[in-house]
Amino acid sequence: MATRDIIVIGASAGGVAALSKLVAALPGDLPAAVFIVLHIPAEVPSFLPGILSRESLLPVAHALNGEKIERGRVYVAPPDQHLLIEGEHVKLVHGPKENLHRPSIDALFRSAARGAGSRVIGVVLTGARDDGTVGMHAIKQRGGITIVQDPGEAPFPSMPMSVMQEIKVDYSRPLHEIAPLLDELSRQTAEEEGRYPVPDEIEIESRIAEQEMNGDELLASVERIGRISKITCPDCHGALWEIADEHILRYRCHVGHAFSAESLSDGQSQMLEFALWSAVRALEEQMVLARRIIERARRANRLRAAKAFEKRVREAEVHSSVIRQLLLSAQKGDIGQSETTTGED
Repeated sequence: MATRDIIVIGASAGGVAALSKLVAALPGDLPAAVFIVLHIPAEVPSFLPGILSRESLLPVAHALNGEKIERGRVYVAPPDQHLLIEGEHVKLVHGPKENLHRPSIDALFRSAARGAGSRVIGVVLTGARDDGTVGMHAIKQRGGITIVQDPGEAPFPSMPMSVMQEIKVDYSRPLHEIAPLLDELSRQTAEEEGRYPVPDEIEIESRIAEQEMNGDELLASVERIGRISKITCPDCHGALWEIADEHILRYRCHVGHAFSAESLSDGQSQMLEFALWSAVRALEEQMVLARRIIERARRANRLRAAKAFEKRVREAEVHSSVIRQLLLSAQKGDIGQSETTTGED
């Protein structure tokens, strides 16, 4: 009989410390493979395997594309790559971001649910926003076990709270209780996989994440699981489809970018901020050019032209100042709400 031999763990802000404590407490004879996604910026090297190895009884390393999955090992998602499970092997894909992240917790969890069904144990630890919620729902649909860190002790409780709001989790535990629970659960017999068939949306979205479809297939796949909306993708600016999910409001574009409602709102805010700073830049460049025109017009005694461009400078100064103050006040309002910590998004 199969046991629960696939453990997938997701964390974001505050995740380095939480993962260090959790992995250090796992026994050396753990009869399961452990897969970890921590949100990290694409341009920053990840030192997480080295950090986790300091006190771990299990070998820890960045996952390698195509390597065979072995029990008693910890596989860490490398920067800017989705970590997926494909049969008995690891798969790394530089695919479209999900919830503004690559690697994405949802992408890993969904692939585990699709491939290993009731053998999967999903764990969501501290983190901002809601990556991992859709993936935990997929694990639940396939008969797996769902665990979240107790939000009351999580430095950033948004991720575990989001999971608890959307699905009935099997366990909510303080961090120090999760490793013994994983050891216990991993030695239990999993339910027969046939009791929990793969839903169409999990199959389709897993294939989208793998990026093995051509453009026509991607478009047809997205149309099968959703309906086109009036909203555009903040990453590629294409149309977004609202996924037919009665539990979670979420969106996908035909390229493959995926968003929960919360991450989409954040993505739109980032896109708006970029557009506003671009407007400030354009206005200030307009002022520089207008002043040069004024200077030359005065030397040529073309006072009417100089006066017209002086008016343009004043208007541009006013508009630039208003937009800049708006951006700065918005940034001050965000202080304390970001998920920025050392080595994490």
